[in-house]
Amino acid sequence: MSKPAAIKKCLFPAAGYGTRFLPTTKSMPKEMLPVVNKPLIQYGVEEAMEAGMDKMAIITGRGKRAIADHFDTNYELEHQISGSGKEKYLTDIRRIIDEAVFSYTRQIEMKGLGHAILTGETLIGDQPFAVVLADDLCYSPAQGVLSQMVELYNKYQCSIVAIEEVPADETHKYGVIVGEEVEPGLIKITDMVEKPAPEDAPSNLAIIGRYILTPDIFDIIRKTPPGRNNEVQITDALLTQAKEGGGVLGYKFKGQRFDCGSVEGFMEANSYYYKNVYEAVE
Repeated sequence: MSKPAAIKKCLFPAAGYGTRFLPTTKSMPKEMLPVVNKPLIQYGVEEAMEAGMDKMAIITGRGKRAIADHFDTNYELEHQISGSGKEKYLTDIRRIIDEAVFSYTRQIEMKGLGHAILTGETLIGDQPFAVVLADDLCYSPAQGVLSQMVELYNKYQCSIVAIEEVPADETHKYGVIVGEEVEPGLIKITDMVEKPAPEDAPSNLAIIGRYILTPDIFDIIRKTPPGRNNEVQITDALLTQAKEGGGVLGYKFKGQRFDCGSVEGFMEANSYYYKNVYEAVE
């Protein structure tokens, strides 16, 4: 087997409206909501960089300019705090700006996650890549979730989705998978369903916002008709890939995930990070 191509690009679909956080998200991207002192998308970028990726491809939309501004130099601010004790608060973001390259394209219409990923093809090209949904905040101090998945990709060279067990009455919020375990915590997917009712769910193993995808997924998405909610679902495209392509693996990642797309999960993340992460680095 040939050596797999290194995964250097990470795609961030960030064009959604964030309606569950209105009215804040009327003028502020949900990806910029802070968990303690960092916006959600910065945590995702740091996780991607830890996994060896240095090219961040961001799918934006109207009202999302704050994301590009965040990953850029603010000369006025830096001049104001130059030489003061406050400079330390910019250490992490300065490192990101110095070491990573950011590219952006707009998703003109919201047609589902599959469509958002396809919109990123112009930034990704013909190579394997990661996808991070920033409102799924994953905490895994020993090794980030994407780093864990990259190791698996290097072994299996196929698309991989992160999965976790969810309560049976919450399957309607997720893509749900079923399959055969090929090694502990790793499942070869045989079927997946987008947001099934609890009585229709094939399992309680839900896909969360971390993916590694092979580039043939773009052609598959192009041929995938709109599914649930009349949107192009990445779940439907991945099912096609699982059945007709090189297979798709579901990985029970090591770590803790916070659903920051919900108010409850966002508040839980802030409390956890303030008590267990933020104070430790002060």
